[in-house]
Amino acid sequence: MTNDLSKTPPAPDLAMPAWADEVISLYQSNAASQFILYGNIDDRFVLPLGRDAKIGSLAEFLGDVLMPRFDVVLSYDIGNGIRIERGGSLFEQWPAHKERRELPRSPRPAIETLTHYFRYAANLAKLGKRPMQIGCWIRSADLVAPATPGGYSNDINALALLMRDWGADEHLTDFPLVTCLIAENLNDLHPLLANSHHASAIKIPLPTGADLRPFLQLVAPQFPAALAEFKGNVEELAESLAGVSLNAVEDLLKLKEYRKQAIRPDDLVSLKKDLVEKDCNELVEFIQSDRTLDDVHAQAGLKTRLREDMALWRKGDTRAMPMGYLLCGPVGTGKTFMVECLAGEAGVPVVKIRNFRDKWIGSTEGNLETIFRLLQGLGRCFVFIDEADQALGKRDAGGSDGGLSGRVYSMFAKEMSNPANRGRIVWILASSRPDLIEVDLKRPGRVDVKIPIFPTVSPEESFGLIKALCGRLDIGLADGDFDLLRSHVPDLLTPGAAEAIATKVYRLVITREIPPRDALRDILIDYQHPVAREIMDFQIDLAVNESTDMEFVPERFRGE
Repeated sequence: MTNDLSKTPPAPDLAMPAWADEVISLYQSNAASQFILYGNIDDRFVLPLGRDAKIGSLAEFLGDVLMPRFDVVLSYDIGNGIRIERGGSLFEQWPAHKERRELPRSPRPAIETLTHYFRYAANLAKLGKRPMQIGCWIRSADLVAPATPGGYSNDINALALLMRDWGADEHLTDFPLVTCLIAENLNDLHPLLANSHHASAIKIPLPTGADLRPFLQLVAPQFPAALAEFKGNVEELAESLAGVSLNAVEDLLKLKEYRKQAIRPDDLVSLKKDLVEKDCNELVEFIQSDRTLDDVHAQAGLKTRLREDMALWRKGDTRAMPMGYLLCGPVGTGKTFMVECLAGEAGVPVVKIRNFRDKWIGSTEGNLETIFRLLQGLGRCFVFIDEADQALGKRDAGGSDGGLSGRVYSMFAKEMSNPANRGRIVWILASSRPDLIEVDLKRPGRVDVKIPIFPTVSPEESFGLIKALCGRLDIGLADGDFDLLRSHVPDLLTPGAAEAIATKVYRLVITREIPPRDALRDILIDYQHPVAREIMDFQIDLAVNESTDMEFVPERFRGE
């Protein structure tokens, strides 16, 4: 693909982005002439035009950077219809346009018109005329030829076939025609296009620190107040905001500049959290944690193993890093708490996937694509999926949901096994019913370590847990109190149940002004387990059976 890049850009930061390099290579090698551009398509981009570098849209990038010498450049979207971006005088020589005068707006006639023009240009080239180099992009191609799992009309199928032919028909591919279909999510596009072997799907990722650096350098003069603390040195800001769209960063700079507030280095973590959640339409949330594994009661062997993994991560030795963990155990055993402690220990963000399912056809898959795109842009992070037995879908869920559960399963399976994620993204699944998670999703290469989390195994351990939790509420229990309360202290106590007990102790101490030991005795005399014993035993057995290492399993539960 011809481009106007100077041989020696003014700065190394203004290099062509990797996705654009791929487009150029595929086109110039004749490997592809049709491209599906998806992902971060609505963002702003640095246009590497030598010393005239500027910020622009994806359409401007295509027209000014990738197709600057094309003879005719066209675009189409269902709002504006066909637009002549360049080469109007050449386009007007087309006899059919002279007869028509006005270009159509509706999808079917518009796509047919573009197809007729492409064939006209190809025929001219075959007759010996100088081939015109033609470029065309379709904005929101998923609205022109959408994926509709419920079934397709003949009109939509016809549109998809016509657009696919632009990159598949030898009559069109033998002359210099480039077509780009633009859609935010690949799953939103008609499968005849999304799965076409003749089109190259090119993912436009969220910006890295290297992408943000030239952007910040270019816009810095416009935001002197906002960037006062990063004057002449935007590298730290760029790296800290990696994974945030340029649109969101620019909006932040505008707001800070208007308020004459400087972005402070101490604020970067919270700023990034807010920007990413907004970018992702609140499909994810960040779990903030100042806890460490020291806050986890007992389970010394488990903590040792996790700390070894974190040491490898900090050293950058990712070969032995697990792709994912499965935390399993009875309800209330502190699986979410364990994630928070692990995150605090590692010092990396924890992203919790929220409810990505949607009632609209195709929206669930689109939401997942958005989430995965965000995760790729964040760098190192934990991805936490609670209630994983419900969230991850099923390989074969029958026809009750139109195949949605199976598609969700396939998308998670593909993303979780991506070897490029090792050492960058660590998946953490949590479930009290791990038997309901598809076996393939729990296999090594997706989940390498299965960690059982159990309730207390003795009254002594239960008392220690209650004592620790009361201590956090500034309610002191003495070690000697256990001997006086031994007959009342239950075993198989979960952290959730123990926390409820500690809260009741605090309440009685404050409201009735009685000693903590007496308050605890009064509570334990009438205490009932919140989970039925048969359910607790069942979920303990499941956790034991899932464990990847018996050193994680207390002696009491082995062999049961």
